[in-house]
Amino acid sequence: MQKKKRFSLTKPIEKYIRAKLKQDWSPEQISGRMKLDTGVSVVHETIYRYIYANKKNGGKLYQYLRHKNKKYHCRSNNYRSRGTIIDRVMIDKRPKIVEKKNRIGDLEIDTVIGKDHKGALLTVVDRKSKFVLIKNVPSKEAQVITHTITSDNGKEFAYHKQVSAALDTDFYFANPYYSWERGLNEHTNGLIPPIQV
Repeated sequence: MQKKKRFSLTKPIEKYIRAKLKQDWSPEQISGRMKLDTGVSVVHETIYRYIYANKKNGGKLYQYLRHKNKKYHCRSNNYRSRGTIIDRVMIDKRPKIVEKKNRIGDLEIDTVIGKDHKGALLTVVDRKSKFVLIKNVPSKEAQVITHTITSDNGKEFAYHKQVSAALDTDFYFANPYYSWERGLNEHTNGLIPPIQV
Protein backbone atom coordinates (compact mmCIF):
# COMPACT_ATOMS: atom_id res chain seq x y z
CA MET A 1 0.00 0.00 0.00
CA GLN A 2 1.37 3.37 -1.03
CA LYS A 3 2.03 5.79 1.79
CA LYS A 4 -0.05 8.98 1.60
CA LYS A 5 2.08 11.97 0.65
CA ARG A 6 2.20 14.70 3.25
CA PHE A 7 1.33 18.22 2.11
CA SER A 8 4.32 20.56 2.37
CA LEU A 9 3.96 24.32 2.57
CA THR A 10 5.66 26.43 -0.06
CA LYS A 11 7.95 29.30 0.95
CA PRO A 12 5.40 31.99 -0.09
CA ILE A 13 2.68 30.27 1.98
CA GLU A 14 5.02 29.97 4.98
CA LYS A 15 5.74 33.71 4.61
CA TYR A 16 1.99 34.43 4.48
CA ILE A 17 1.36 32.35 7.62
CA ARG A 18 4.21 34.04 9.52
CA ALA A 19 2.98 37.52 8.55
CA LYS A 20 -0.59 36.79 9.67
CA LEU A 21 0.56 35.22 12.95
CA LYS A 22 2.53 38.40 13.66
CA GLN A 23 -0.71 40.35 13.13
CA ASP A 24 -2.31 38.23 15.89
CA TRP A 25 -4.36 36.08 13.52
CA SER A 26 -5.26 32.59 14.67
CA PRO A 27 -4.53 29.54 12.46
CA GLU A 28 -8.30 29.24 11.90
CA GLN A 29 -8.49 32.84 10.65
CA ILE A 30 -5.40 32.38 8.46
CA SER A 31 -6.84 29.22 6.92
CA GLY A 32 -10.18 30.90 6.25
CA ARG A 33 -8.67 33.95 4.56
CA MET A 34 -5.74 32.34 2.74
CA LYS A 35 -7.72 31.06 -0.24
CA LEU A 36 -9.08 34.56 -0.93
CA ASP A 37 -5.64 36.17 -0.67
CA THR A 38 -3.42 33.55 -2.31
CA GLY A 39 -5.66 31.08 -4.15
CA VAL A 40 -4.18 28.30 -1.98
CA SER A 41 -6.23 26.48 0.63
CA VAL A 42 -4.53 25.08 3.75
CA VAL A 43 -6.53 23.65 6.67
CA HIS A 44 -5.84 25.12 10.10
CA GLU A 45 -4.57 21.77 11.44
CA THR A 46 -1.70 22.01 8.91
CA ILE A 47 -0.89 25.51 10.15
CA TYR A 48 -0.81 24.27 13.76
CA ARG A 49 1.51 21.40 12.72
CA TYR A 50 3.77 23.94 10.99
CA ILE A 51 3.88 26.12 14.13
CA TYR A 52 4.69 23.20 16.45
CA ALA A 53 7.31 21.82 14.04
CA ASN A 54 8.86 25.29 14.10
CA LYS A 55 8.81 25.24 17.92
CA LYS A 56 10.44 21.80 17.99
CA ASN A 57 13.27 23.21 15.87
CA GLY A 58 13.78 26.16 18.24
CA GLY A 59 11.48 28.59 16.43
CA LYS A 60 9.28 31.15 18.17
CA LEU A 61 6.10 31.13 16.04
CA TYR A 62 4.15 29.44 18.85
CA GLN A 63 4.53 32.66 20.87
CA TYR A 64 2.10 34.36 18.49
CA LEU A 65 -0.66 31.90 19.36
CA ARG A 66 -3.23 33.49 21.63
CA HIS A 67 -3.61 30.36 23.71
CA LYS A 68 0.06 29.61 24.30
CA ASN A 69 -0.53 27.38 27.32
CA LYS A 70 -3.49 25.45 25.98
CA LYS A 71 -3.28 22.31 23.89
CA TYR A 72 -4.93 22.54 20.50
CA HIS A 73 -7.83 20.17 19.88
CA CYS A 74 -9.69 19.80 16.59
CA ARG A 75 -13.23 21.07 17.18
CA SER A 76 -14.97 19.42 14.23
CA ASN A 77 -16.39 16.58 16.35
CA ASN A 78 -17.62 19.09 18.92
CA TYR A 79 -19.48 21.01 16.22
CA ARG A 80 -21.10 17.84 14.93
CA SER A 81 -22.34 16.93 18.42
CA ARG A 82 -23.62 20.40 19.34
CA GLY A 83 -26.99 20.01 17.65
CA THR A 84 -28.64 22.43 15.29
CA ILE A 85 -30.11 25.87 15.85
CA ILE A 86 -33.54 26.45 14.35
CA ASP A 87 -34.10 29.33 11.89
CA ARG A 88 -30.49 30.51 11.74
CA VAL A 89 -29.78 33.42 9.39
CA MET A 90 -26.27 32.79 8.07
CA ILE A 91 -23.60 35.46 7.78
CA ASP A 92 -23.76 35.62 3.98
CA LYS A 93 -27.20 37.28 4.39
CA ARG A 94 -25.70 40.00 6.60
CA PRO A 95 -25.48 43.47 4.93
CA LYS A 96 -22.11 44.02 3.22
CA ILE A 97 -21.62 47.32 5.06
CA VAL A 98 -20.88 45.33 8.24
CA GLU A 99 -17.63 44.05 6.68
CA LYS A 100 -16.35 47.64 6.30
CA LYS A 101 -16.23 48.16 10.10
CA ASN A 102 -17.08 51.84 9.67
CA ARG A 103 -20.11 52.12 11.96
CA ILE A 104 -20.75 51.54 15.65
CA GLY A 105 -23.24 48.85 16.61
CA ASP A 106 -22.21 45.82 14.55
CA LEU A 107 -21.33 43.32 17.26
CA GLU A 108 -19.76 39.87 17.57
CA ILE A 109 -20.65 37.59 20.46
CA ASP A 110 -19.24 34.43 22.03
CA THR A 111 -18.77 32.59 25.31
CA VAL A 112 -15.55 31.64 27.08
CA ILE A 113 -15.80 28.62 29.37
CA GLY A 114 -13.86 28.36 32.63
CA LYS A 115 -11.48 25.62 33.71
CA ASP A 116 -13.17 22.23 34.18
CA HIS A 117 -16.26 23.78 32.53
CA LYS A 118 -17.02 25.81 35.66
CA GLY A 119 -18.35 29.30 35.02
CA ALA A 120 -18.59 31.18 31.75
CA LEU A 121 -18.04 34.64 30.33
CA LEU A 122 -20.20 36.22 27.67
CA THR A 123 -18.10 38.47 25.42
CA VAL A 124 -19.57 41.09 23.09
CA VAL A 125 -17.24 43.23 20.94
CA ASP A 126 -18.07 46.11 18.61
CA ARG A 127 -16.45 45.63 15.20
CA LYS A 128 -15.55 49.32 14.66
CA SER A 129 -14.62 50.68 18.10
CA LYS A 130 -13.37 47.34 19.51
CA PHE A 131 -15.35 48.21 22.65
CA VAL A 132 -15.79 45.00 24.62
CA LEU A 133 -18.45 43.97 27.11
CA ILE A 134 -17.58 40.94 29.24
CA LYS A 135 -20.21 39.52 31.58
CA ASN A 136 -19.79 36.69 34.04
CA VAL A 137 -22.74 34.32 33.55
CA PRO A 138 -23.66 31.29 35.66
CA SER A 139 -23.63 28.97 32.64
CA LYS A 140 -23.68 28.94 28.85
CA GLU A 141 -27.31 27.82 28.75
CA ALA A 142 -29.34 29.57 26.06
CA GLN A 143 -31.79 31.16 28.52
CA VAL A 144 -28.86 32.88 30.29
CA ILE A 145 -27.17 34.21 27.14
CA THR A 146 -29.83 36.70 26.12
CA HIS A 147 -27.83 39.40 24.32
CA THR A 148 -26.66 40.00 20.66
CA ILE A 149 -25.52 39.60 17.39
CA THR A 150 -23.01 37.75 15.08
CA SER A 151 -22.15 34.49 16.79
CA ASP A 152 -20.68 31.07 16.21
CA ASN A 153 -22.94 28.03 16.12
CA GLY A 154 -22.91 27.18 19.81
CA LYS A 155 -26.22 25.93 21.21
CA GLU A 156 -26.04 28.67 23.85
CA PHE A 157 -27.29 31.00 21.08
CA ALA A 158 -30.35 28.89 20.27
CA TYR A 159 -32.63 31.69 21.58
CA HIS A 160 -31.40 34.08 18.91
CA LYS A 161 -34.94 34.92 17.79
CA GLN A 162 -35.89 36.14 21.29
CA VAL A 163 -32.68 38.19 21.43
CA SER A 164 -33.38 39.65 18.01
CA ALA A 165 -36.98 40.55 18.92
CA ALA A 166 -36.10 42.00 22.34
CA LEU A 167 -33.32 44.21 20.99
CA ASP A 168 -34.91 44.93 17.61
CA THR A 169 -31.62 43.70 16.13
CA ASP A 170 -30.74 41.24 13.38
CA PHE A 171 -28.82 38.15 14.55
CA TYR A 172 -26.42 36.34 12.22
CA PHE A 173 -24.42 33.12 12.47
CA ALA A 174 -20.92 32.62 11.12
CA ASN A 175 -20.32 29.54 9.02
CA PRO A 176 -18.99 26.52 10.96
CA TYR A 177 -15.15 26.36 10.91
CA TYR A 178 -14.95 29.99 9.64
CA SER A 179 -13.83 31.64 12.87
CA TRP A 180 -12.22 34.45 10.85
CA GLU A 181 -15.76 35.68 10.08
CA ARG A 182 -15.87 36.70 13.76
CA GLY A 183 -12.15 37.34 13.97
CA LEU A 184 -12.26 40.29 16.33
CA ASN A 185 -14.32 38.32 18.85
CA GLU A 186 -12.01 35.29 18.55
CA HIS A 187 -8.98 37.54 19.05
CA THR A 188 -10.58 39.26 22.06
CA ASN A 189 -11.40 35.92 23.69
CA GLY A 190 -7.77 34.88 23.32
CA LEU A 191 -6.68 37.89 25.36
CA ILE A 192 -8.88 37.03 28.37
CA PRO A 193 -6.96 35.37 31.23
CA PRO A 194 -8.20 31.96 32.50
CA ILE A 195 -11.50 32.18 34.38
CA GLN A 196 -11.14 31.66 38.11
CA VAL A 197 -14.29 30.34 39.81
